[in-house]
Amino acid sequence: MKNAVVIGAGIGGIAAALRLSKKGYKVTVFEANDYPGGKLSAFSLGDYRFDAGPSLFTMPQYVTELFEIHGEKASDFFTYQKKKIACQYFWEDQTQLTAYADSKLFLQEVHNKLGVKATVLEKYLKRAKKKFELTAPLFLEQSLHKFKGFLSVKTLKALLNLSLYEINQNLHTVNAAQLKEPHLVQMYDRYATYNGSSPYQTPGIMTLVQHLEQEFGTFVPDGGMEQITLSLFELAKRKGVSFHLGEKVSQILVENGKATGIKTKNHTLLADIVLSNMDVFPTYKNLLKGIKAPQRILSQERSSSAVIFYWGINKIFDQLDLHNIFFSQDYKSEFEAIFNQKKPSEDFTVYVNITSKDIPSDAPKGAENWFVMINTPADHGQDWNQIKNELRKKTIAKLNRILKVDMDSLIQEEEVLTPPMIEHKTSSHLGALYGSSSNNKMAAFLRHPNFSSKIKNLYFCGGSVHPGGGIPLCLLSAKIATDLIP
Repeated sequence: MKNAVVIGAGIGGIAAALRLSKKGYKVTVFEANDYPGGKLSAFSLGDYRFDAGPSLFTMPQYVTELFEIHGEKASDFFTYQKKKIACQYFWEDQTQLTAYADSKLFLQEVHNKLGVKATVLEKYLKRAKKKFELTAPLFLEQSLHKFKGFLSVKTLKALLNLSLYEINQNLHTVNAAQLKEPHLVQMYDRYATYNGSSPYQTPGIMTLVQHLEQEFGTFVPDGGMEQITLSLFELAKRKGVSFHLGEKVSQILVENGKATGIKTKNHTLLADIVLSNMDVFPTYKNLLKGIKAPQRILSQERSSSAVIFYWGINKIFDQLDLHNIFFSQDYKSEFEAIFNQKKPSEDFTVYVNITSKDIPSDAPKGAENWFVMINTPADHGQDWNQIKNELRKKTIAKLNRILKVDMDSLIQEEEVLTPPMIEHKTSSHLGALYGSSSNNKMAAFLRHPNFSSKIKNLYFCGGSVHPGGGIPLCLLSAKIATDLIP
């Protein structure tokens, strides 16, 4: 039996381990933290439970498929519910919008609240759907860096429709031209943040991102987002995958241009395949010392990061749901500050995730667990202690204005996460949440491939490599990487 080593037990690493196990490899996973999941983990503060990182769950089939390929019924181990409301949106001018999962209800809501005819939004969403259907086989389901991937009818069809992708316009320009109504434009501009980018820079092709949410829906796992990690972690152990938690890999062994294994403080393990789920930047910097790194790829602009407040709130807010957005008044200035000035904007958008809306045990009776996230630049040496204090003050003031409440008096428990802390906990370079940004129209091609062109038997998966960040793409990266492995 051939041996495979996976570095990192993030969601991509666990998925890769499961796929390698299915291929017949004996798989060993090394994880620096003493828990699996990386960003997709959880913790408690008093009587409140919080998902630490990713809070949006879409495309559940990429999770359930991992059970199915191993002959297990996913619903025996992992269950989830579809949300009737994707998100609640709030603006400072008191405009509120409910994004219903039901398309008819949503179109009616947009017409009633914003005065936009259903035909306008239907045309926009139909165009986004076509983009997704044409590009998914090319950009999301295979390596962009293997020539044979371009030799197919699907690829030819995708390339013949290049004008549809609107890659020479930015997302905001496309949204403004097609939707016009400012609130709706801002709502659809925000999808650039799903991969840590700016709607004023990322290409218009990114309208396909919102298609995933609108077409397929959003979901909430029973027991919280950490159940994605825990259910797959237990599945991997059942299938013979060995995990070494709390054991950091210090070196990838390379001999004669071939990866031959790894070193940790306690082990030297030889392997036929080495697959890194670690951020690709520190993989080269720390584990492949002496190996020439692909500087053009690694020097790409970092994605945004975040300051996250975890608050135990002693009140029930009936007007809120699982996902809630409180928009800034000047979106362009917000992204200008993040990517050009390397600081949070004076006026910023606030995202609030409340899992206790669907999982009552996540908070005491009469209370809610708030995951409060503000997009920020990655860590470039800013004074994050000062920044987090300013963000806390302004966030509370914003929520007070819009919700007509005294937030400070309601906070019973509190924890905070900053970009340097994100880097420390997850090895994400500069604390960037999605590796490199997608602000360049060629960003998809500039992401690191799922294999090394210089070192045989070395592969990569996770949010810092192709096809990108977020749970669905991390799971797809594991599939793409392992499909390249014989």
